Amino acid sequence: MPAPAAAVTALAGTRTGRRAVVGVLIALLLITAIALTPLIAIPFAIVGASSGLPAAVAPGGGPAVKGDWGYPLAGAYTKGRGFGYNPVVGCSYCSVDHGGYDMAQGCGSTIYAAGPGDVITAGVYQGYGNTVRIDHGDGLVTIYGHMQWDSIRVKVGDPVPAGAALGAEGNTGRSFGCHLHFEVRDNDVRLDPQPFMAARGLPLI
Repeated sequence: MPAPAAAVTALAGTRTGRRAVVGVLIALLLITAIALTPLIAIPFAIVGASSGLPAAVAPGGGPAVKGDWGYPLAGAYTKGRGFGYNPVVGCSYCSVDHGGYDMAQGCGSTIYAAGPGDVITAGVYQGYGNTVRIDHGDGLVTIYGHMQWDSIRVKVGDPVPAGAALGAEGNTGRSFGCHLHFEVRDNDVRLDPQPFMAARGLPLI
């Protein structure tokens, strides 16, 4: 047996050697845990279920549209936080009472108008970061938050149809990882986007 291997075997047979081995194993476990913490903390990794909506893609490659309304993303996405009480572990600045529906396809994915209307915000908006807001009339407004800087393709005053490209998924404002914060307001009262979209034949899963 080579000398180094014999020395390791002899050391492992002593109390001090066993303590050293246990210490090294604990250190390795701690390093691994620290390295994985950011991945565990991302809300989409916690929730982590893909919607698998093949019907969310139109034949031309954009989002599926039914009547006047369509999905704000084209194709399958990962669901993040839903509407209501949803604290984020590891994010002290994230709201506890979540006013929208978070969905993600990855940084840079195109975000689309969910319904027809006029653009009333195209830039920084409160804690939403780079944002587009669309006025659909009768007090109904949709919000598309946390877009990438310099990605917005519309300007205030533009009329847009459902399925119009608005910008790209990002991580601006009070955000915790690239995603789209999709919000619906009726006369400034936040509505749960899931039943709102389901009533239009476009379920958010």
